[in-house]
Amino acid sequence: MLSARSTADEIMDDAAQTEAAFRTALANLELINRVTLAYRPTLAFLDRVRRVARPERLSILDVGAGGGDMLRRIAAWGARRGVALELAGLDRSPWAEAQAQATGTPVARWFTCDLFDLPEGERFDLVICSLFAHHLPDPALVRFLRWLDARARLGWLISDLHRHPVPYVAVWAAVRLTRMDPMVVHDSTVSIARGFVRADWERLLAEAQVAAEIRWAVPFRWAVSALRRTA
Repeated sequence: MLSARSTADEIMDDAAQTEAAFRTALANLELINRVTLAYRPTLAFLDRVRRVARPERLSILDVGAGGGDMLRRIAAWGARRGVALELAGLDRSPWAEAQAQATGTPVARWFTCDLFDLPEGERFDLVICSLFAHHLPDPALVRFLRWLDARARLGWLISDLHRHPVPYVAVWAAVRLTRMDPMVVHDSTVSIARGFVRADWERLLAEAQVAAEIRWAVPFRWAVSALRRTA
């Protein structure tokens, strides 16, 4: 069943979902992200950027930002490291920006649009994407990899799920035992089935003709990134 990426739909991607349903699902997902250490690959990448480029300021775009939970962690990272940040979020859900505002996400700008509809002139020092790429089919992912390389002056990161029976079974049981929202119960295992093995990333990067590093991240994550020494 997990030999290849699933093409099953996730309920969260349905534009007909209500704001209440979206808000509840995001709260559940933030809990899952905390428990499964989902923020660590992004924060580790930012530490690498700081060591290599030594920036005093950074503009950062989060693609698939949801309710802004990753952006809030990035803001806290910047405060701890003494790096001034200009944060931006992008999500096509009409409910995402309101949720980010309600939770105090410190963004300078927010884009409610499909990522490929972002105005051509918009570029950032860093573009990050956590647990979003698996929503895209392979042809769109190839396009996204090229998009990232064009939009990020200094570097970019995709952090996403490893497709494997162990996290699939563990998540299947956990979301049911904790009685999470039905949307999350459905989408959590579909997300893993839509996830990646290393060979997927090697193939997609080769097809996109984009150079990037593929790293394993505990637990059951891939961190795919490119980093330039100067913007």
